Amino acid sequence: MHVTYLGGPTAVLELAGLRLLTDPTFDAPGAYPIGSRELVKTAGPALPPTDVGAVDAVLLSHDQHPDNLDRSGRTYLQHAPLVLSTPAAASRLGGPVRALAPWERAELPLPAGGALRVTAVPALHGPPGSEPLVGEVTGFVLSGDGLPKIYVSGDNASLGLVREIAGREGPFDVALLFAGAARTPLVPDAPLTLTSEQAAEAARILGARQVVPLHFEHWAHFTEDGASLAKAFAEASLTDRLHLLSPGASVTL
Repeated sequence: MHVTYLGGPTAVLELAGLRLLTDPTFDAPGAYPIGSRELVKTAGPALPPTDVGAVDAVLLSHDQHPDNLDRSGRTYLQHAPLVLSTPAAASRLGGPVRALAPWERAELPLPAGGALRVTAVPALHGPPGSEPLVGEVTGFVLSGDGLPKIYVSGDNASLGLVREIAGREGPFDVALLFAGAARTPLVPDAPLTLTSEQAAEAARILGARQVVPLHFEHWAHFTEDGASLAKAFAEASLTDRLHLLSPGASVTL
């Protein structure tokens, strides 16, 4: 498996001849309104969408927040062959978006035969009870015969759901964990994504041998960064599992 980190929640995953893109965000830095509030982007992507190249599918955790799907990302989706996301996103976006309810699967044919199974798994974008405020979010599990098992968390803040996913689908070879301990006035008393300490604990729960953090920088509402992730994984004696990439960098797992 090859992972190229583009910035924010956006990465290119190359696996068994397929190319997948997570949460496309390609806009420039600036303030982006969401309802009566705004989210501030502090850095642009490592690559523009024109340089990403063709992908076989987009894994979209949710569409309702500009830090996971921005204006340029929406344009990108119009030309994507397939987008897997929540039922709510499919109803709003239409086009190539296929709805996957929690635990529902899609199969993507592999060039050499067989299929990559993409299973939607539950995610909670904040503390219990925040669903009406933050909306529907999904994570994904990638698996297949002879392939590594991969967890893509999306904007999940619940270790309880991580335990459920590990119990049903684990152990995992690779975990792409959205971290950063995001906080906004919408839910002022709790983080909307995993803290660094929770990300390390999620890696342990999942049994993940390799961890690539995503969505922990490039927006002002993140309260923890790469340094705090490195510290948390060191304190949990999990440094050897952590791959903290710079924008534009890649790792082969």
